[in-house]
Amino acid sequence: MIGFVTTDTKKLAIRIASRIVQEKLAACVNIIDGIRSIYRWKGKIEKTKESLLIIKTRKNLTKDLMVLIKKLHTYTTPEIIFFEIDDGEKNYLNWIRDNTLLTSGITNNRREEEK
Repeated sequence: MIGFVTTDTKKLAIRIASRIVQEKLAACVNIIDGIRSIYRWKGKIEKTKESLLIIKTRKNLTKDLMVLIKKLHTYTTPEIIFFEIDDGEKNYLNWIRDNTLLTSGITNNRREEEK
């Protein structure tokens, strides 16, 4: 899976990316700083600079990623979207598999922590 998340600062992008990789919820996160976003929010057109995280992970970890990202994120409605990888270089895809958790039950643990 490939995930996209935008943040309002590079510092937050680095914080989120570091936690994701540290917890083995993704094998790699790229950060592209200084993107321009134009979007509609609360009836107005907004124009902002953001950082984009590109997350490489397993499909079964996306729910855990969403819980963690929402916990760390400053936006009310953060962009968190995932796309399936249909094909790719075999060794790279194996590397993603080898550097992420096989399964995770941490979503339930995080929900308990938030209570």
